[in-house]
Amino acid sequence: MLPTWRLRAAFARRLSDMYGAEVPAYTTLLEVSAQVNDVVVGKDGDAGRLGGIERVTAERHGAIRLGTPREMRQAAQIFAALGMQPVGFYDLREAAASSVPVVSTAFRPIDAEELERNPFRVFTSMLTTADRRFFDAGLEARLESFLGRRELFPPELLELAARAEREQGLDEPSAERFLALAVAAFELSPEPVDRAWYAELERISAVAADIGGVRSTHINHLTPRVLDIDELYRRMGERGITMIDRIQGPPRWDGPDVLLRQTSFRALAEPRRFREPDGSVVEGSLRVRFGEVEARGIALTRAGRARYDELIGEPAEVWAERFPRTERELAVQEQAFFRYEPADDGPRDGRTPPQDLAGLIDGRWLNANPIVYEDFLPRSAAGIFQSNLTDEGTRDTTARGAHYDQQWLSGVLERPVHDPFDLYAAQQDSSLQQARRAIGLPKDTP
Repeated sequence: MLPTWRLRAAFARRLSDMYGAEVPAYTTLLEVSAQVNDVVVGKDGDAGRLGGIERVTAERHGAIRLGTPREMRQAAQIFAALGMQPVGFYDLREAAASSVPVVSTAFRPIDAEELERNPFRVFTSMLTTADRRFFDAGLEARLESFLGRRELFPPELLELAARAEREQGLDEPSAERFLALAVAAFELSPEPVDRAWYAELERISAVAADIGGVRSTHINHLTPRVLDIDELYRRMGERGITMIDRIQGPPRWDGPDVLLRQTSFRALAEPRRFREPDGSVVEGSLRVRFGEVEARGIALTRAGRARYDELIGEPAEVWAERFPRTERELAVQEQAFFRYEPADDGPRDGRTPPQDLAGLIDGRWLNANPIVYEDFLPRSAAGIFQSNLTDEGTRDTTARGAHYDQQWLSGVLERPVHDPFDLYAAQQDSSLQQARRAIGLPKDTP
């Protein structure tokens, strides 16, 4: 049997190999990421504080775009076979200044041990066809009809995925078949694109066209993790690869790394075949896929996230004035999540440990180890999408939107969509209670 986590690791590797063959600049991105990580680890003995180099090297997140609730539900089944559950709800319609008519979630492991084994994530977006700001009733009907006729995931793949979820793995022959089918489902299709239909959707949104203008889906980007994203940005430019205008997320500053910083190289013109209105097939190109890279920091609590939202877009000098400058401040102000452990060199003189968290940290009773942020930022994701669009698209601001939220998505997927704050809080609270008991404090103390 190949257990769930090995299926996930194998899928991530094969997807990376496939995407590298399709988008050679992605291979360059991996090479530069590895070079930068080697330099950082060589200079900074504490570089593994937010995940060891083996984990960072293997870490990827992918992104796919789907058209309908049915397709989202099928994708959820495939990712469940890999031990990946839906976490978070992201409304990119509101986060983007340009026309990005999608809502999203991320499929990923939620158990800390599973994340350490392989933290593969897939940011998965779905077209909001009912939103009248983008699609009138007639176009919605035609779009739904087009999407309803396509089959992204073959029945055999879905059957194997359901069995893998039930049995928490697959025997080797079944695993091999499952992986082959799963990777093939996300390859770029050679089927000609209907030019008139694609162009009609593209006038509304390039993202809408990429989802609803073709009869398949594909990996839109695959993202490695780097320990110094500013250095990577510089080195990619030296390689002659055009990057987007900025790094999304918090600024570079001399305080703790928090949440997520992202950037990408610009979408490349890839050869595609087009079917013209007269039925002829001609060669052309599309710019829809790009190479994203990310640097991950500490997960913030709701209070820390509120502070972050106030400061986003501000320069480093403002962050230095208004955001906690150290991990200790983040911990005692309950601005970020940590995993707590008894200190190996803690007091051994029989003193009673203090009750408060600041006293436990300052007195070297407990060590606070940062919990890595495993999720995404709507504004940053929208910024990446927007930076790679050829135009702004169109949006009718006088028309009504359509309501989508986390509860709605849970109903669509027929499985709960986890709140990321709840996951981090549970991990922190469990570690803190265990650590307090280990140093002799009762469980029910503050």
